[in-house]
Amino acid sequence: MTGPLNGIRIIEFAGIGPGPYCAMMLADHGAEVIRIDRPGAALDPRDPLSRNRSSVVLDMKAPDAVGVARDLCKSADGIIEGYRPGVMERLGLGPDVLLADNPRLVYGRMTGWGQFGPYAQAAGHDINYISLSGVLHGIGRAGEKPVPPVNYVGDFGGGGMMLAFGMVSALLHAAKTGEGQVIDCAMTDGSALLAGMTWGFKAMGRLKDEAGVNMLDGGAHFYDTYRCSDGKFISIGSIEPQFYALLREKTGLSADPAFDAQLDPSQWGPLKEKLTALFATRTRDEWCKLMETTDVCFAPVLSLEEAPQHPHNVARQSFVTVGGATQPAPAPRYSATTNDTPRQAPTVGADTDEVLASLGYDPTRIAALRESGAAR
Repeated sequence: MTGPLNGIRIIEFAGIGPGPYCAMMLADHGAEVIRIDRPGAALDPRDPLSRNRSSVVLDMKAPDAVGVARDLCKSADGIIEGYRPGVMERLGLGPDVLLADNPRLVYGRMTGWGQFGPYAQAAGHDINYISLSGVLHGIGRAGEKPVPPVNYVGDFGGGGMMLAFGMVSALLHAAKTGEGQVIDCAMTDGSALLAGMTWGFKAMGRLKDEAGVNMLDGGAHFYDTYRCSDGKFISIGSIEPQFYALLREKTGLSADPAFDAQLDPSQWGPLKEKLTALFATRTRDEWCKLMETTDVCFAPVLSLEEAPQHPHNVARQSFVTVGGATQPAPAPRYSATTNDTPRQAPTVGADTDEVLASLGYDPTRIAALRESGAAR
């Protein structure tokens, strides 16, 4: 793999969601990521979260498998695991063991609640983590129940992306000092941090602690989505005065004095009703023709089917085809290095022999490990 992380080896203990997302990020940007899968596991070649990997199958219930895993971690710059606190320790692969083997190792731990705290051993999912961090409370329409934002905020923004940032930061530290360390990445912590601006607005008295009544949560008429006559939607984000003035010009509302009260929350409801009626008079394509690529701060709301075909996304190659499936392309981009076109997820265990050989295991030893069931 090319990319700025070329030469970095990461061992990924197979999991779901945010752990694989972090591994995808590192692999997309050039790291060699070796995934340790369980016997009987399967990877879907269409899954972006499993792309750009090598796969080794180890049965951790077999006596020799833990030794192989330790050898893999000795060869690595970092590892990623997403089990409940204590699981890796019970396997004999906890931080004390692996950092003693490899003092430069970056040991990335991904959990929902963190390695300690009253909830640490409880099961949970994205919706629960962002509930506890205060984030979900602010997502939804006024007077209605909170709406889960899929699992983008906890699993992927506050989890996988935050761990990827932490891994790279700790890898830079290890490169400078020779000192490895443990990263405790909790999705509660990460999702709280994603809401940093919201906390700032609250402290400054610029935000009500409820959903759907603030400028950026759908409360304002100039920052929302609207249904068009064909049932499709557009998005408006005309916050700044000059952009708001252009919105009024493009929609023929410059002469309506009611729209002078842009920043008066008491008028947002009535003004939104007027915009709702107006935008319902034309199709999405008609509004695109009038406002797309202008400073109105406008975009059509595209479906997953539509987004890869939009001219802007086509021009930037924002989506790629991998193994016959459409996937988001690696991001961001660099001026001095190039991210490879992603490789589809491997067949589980396809790289076991090659990876073990890279550790110096000879064919006889590899065959013995396969015969014992430790490696597959």
